[in-house]
Amino acid sequence: MTELVVTSLSASYGLAVALTDVSITLGQGETVGLLGRNGAGKTTLLKAIINSAELSSTGEVMAGSTSIRKSPTYQVARKGVAWVPDNRRIFTALSVAENLDLARSRRASKDQLDRVLASIPLVETLLKRRGFELSGGEQQAVTIARALMGAPDFLLLDEPTEGLAPLIVEQLQASIARLPELFNLGILITEQNFRFVTELADRVYILETGQAVWNGTSDELIGRPDLIDRHLSVGEKL
Repeated sequence: MTELVVTSLSASYGLAVALTDVSITLGQGETVGLLGRNGAGKTTLLKAIINSAELSSTGEVMAGSTSIRKSPTYQVARKGVAWVPDNRRIFTALSVAENLDLARSRRASKDQLDRVLASIPLVETLLKRRGFELSGGEQQAVTIARALMGAPDFLLLDEPTEGLAPLIVEQLQASIARLPELFNLGILITEQNFRFVTELADRVYILETGQAVWNGTSDELIGRPDLIDRHLSVGEKL
């Protein structure tokens, strides 16, 4: 099984340290959750994995046998690690079909679009609409579909439920749950929504002040109300 392995990763924005010595693993076919209060370092960890230019980092990130730690972000995507940011960033002047077509990579199979549309049914109904015509939930579904058009081995999802209506969250959860098996990819997902993460994730890491302070299975975390209260209770949607 190919793994995304993060070892002793630290990151900072200028002089402000945001992440310290974090190590995690993610295998193809599994979903791993990142939980923590606001400012814990969850988004920074995803940005450090893809080597975002807005921060500096040290440590190692391996996608299979390939180091991606010093690769430009666009090359990280080509090496099989796709990022879905929390602000979606679709091309609003283009149709949904055009957004998806632009994202297709050489890694993708000939039937990649059909497979993506089957996995996220909402998107198929939106193909002719332009980005500016979409609701927040529709944009989020399109952003995930666009990432899948690159045929990644690993998908990084940053706060996918933020600002979405409960019905859309349920639909999105059902779609995300199918992806590891359908595409043999690993999903690393950051969230404030405790239930959303623990229902999807095989394993969970908790971050606090830029450090990983606990990891285990979702069931183990649910059975530890002391951990939930200590690390997640303030502002957490339990």
